[in-house]
Amino acid sequence: MSSPTSDVTVPPTGPAAAPSRALPNGLAAFLVFFASGAVLVLETAALRLVGPYVGVTLQVTSSVIGIALAAIAYGAWAGGWLADRRDPRTLIAPALVLAGITTAVTLPVVRYAGEVLRGGAASAILLLVALAVFVPAMLLSAVTPLVVKLQLADLRRTGQVVGRLSSIGTLGAVTATLVTGFVLVAALPSTVILLGLAVSLGLTGLGVGGWLRRQHDTALPGPARTRAALAVLGLVGAGLTTVAPTPCDIETAYHCARVESDPDRSSGRTLLLNSAQHSYVDLADPTYLEYAYTKWIGAVADVSAPAGRRVDALHLGGGGFTVPRYLTATRPGTDNVVFEIDGGLVELGERKLGVRQGPDLRAVVGDARMLVAGEGTDTRDLVVGDAFGHLVVPWHLATREMAADIRRVTRPGGVYVQNVIDYPPQRFIRSELATVGAEFGNVALIAPPGALAGTDGANFLIVASDAPLPLAAIQTRLAQVDPAAALMSGAALDDFVGEALVLTDDYAPVDQLLATA
Repeated sequence: MSSPTSDVTVPPTGPAAAPSRALPNGLAAFLVFFASGAVLVLETAALRLVGPYVGVTLQVTSSVIGIALAAIAYGAWAGGWLADRRDPRTLIAPALVLAGITTAVTLPVVRYAGEVLRGGAASAILLLVALAVFVPAMLLSAVTPLVVKLQLADLRRTGQVVGRLSSIGTLGAVTATLVTGFVLVAALPSTVILLGLAVSLGLTGLGVGGWLRRQHDTALPGPARTRAALAVLGLVGAGLTTVAPTPCDIETAYHCARVESDPDRSSGRTLLLNSAQHSYVDLADPTYLEYAYTKWIGAVADVSAPAGRRVDALHLGGGGFTVPRYLTATRPGTDNVVFEIDGGLVELGERKLGVRQGPDLRAVVGDARMLVAGEGTDTRDLVVGDAFGHLVVPWHLATREMAADIRRVTRPGGVYVQNVIDYPPQRFIRSELATVGAEFGNVALIAPPGALAGTDGANFLIVASDAPLPLAAIQTRLAQVDPAAALMSGAALDDFVGEALVLTDDYAPVDQLLATA
């Protein structure tokens, strides 16, 4: 009688060698690292690609992240499904080549679609982001499960293989995020980044496909005619990029910027950031103020100190440097220090907007929150807050802690003015008034009557000081420069603010307060 276990095959105890048809470990690691990293390059560049049409707000950023994650999820699922039904060696190269082609096509598609969807609602934002990200990111995300399937040679090492390749993919994503954010975006336009990514993907796919053919006699799927058509599609996409409408004269590290001449005023120039009007300057007349809110700032500055007396002014946000130029022209000897986060805008201003740095104007490149913290106490007569990310005041510049630092910097009797954009139901401007009022003892508000009535979206100008404000003088000057403007203060302002939330570093939902729905 035989033993009960005599017919059972005992598996070998030593490690099993990977089958000859698996990819070399180095190549497998490279493919996962490269494909995962390419997704994050695409995601970061896509934010800049769609920004000129729909802005760079929390909703847009959330849409880019959400659409990219959805593409990764669907791509990983599709790649795993295909890996169980087809030889993964026949799919890796096509996935990379197709990802390169769709990345190239993304540029003209987004630019033409962006002109149609410009400034649209949430659905327009999601659609434009999907056009920019979804298909190439999904194709790239299919690469990892294809590679993993090939490398699973020994079931006893499944966890090790999957864990190693998963960590390599994550490292690729982290590396690409840091390199793109710190190096590529600062050095190259988004067009160059995306076209370079498209070419890299295409060449990598062709190279991997050629190697597999030599090693395993594995051909790319589909007839030669199909492959030729795909190549032509990629070339057409790249070609269309050269004729697709572009909203930028230059791309800085933060903005798509363009300067337009005013057809009705030969010396007038308009600065557009991400296609939104940001500043207007008159190269020949620095005292000319085109936009209503700049007239309001000028009016407050005109009565904040005796006429013609120099002031020490601090500007949070430079843009076209309209107000610093105005103060220099109306108050010779004024010291203007401008904190501007975008060094590219400073250079653009010097080239095209008549900005001249010298004893009366110094531009400091950096984040205003950090730079204000380094300013001396009681050093400024006038602080002008005019920093925006697209049409939104950055949240960290809108909190009580920021207002407290500005109050510290402002001399007794000095004035702080802050430009805010809001729309009905005007939750943000009410909260910002409550926030500034929590630090400054005297606050007033300048805006069009329709905006104060809650029917219109508009610019609002908060005026604040520790000392009583010269309200009568401000009202008189406003009547001269912009008769349509209204000044609100006292009990009427208290009623307008109501029980609005005071924003803090711990809780400042600026984007949500600005939502109109």
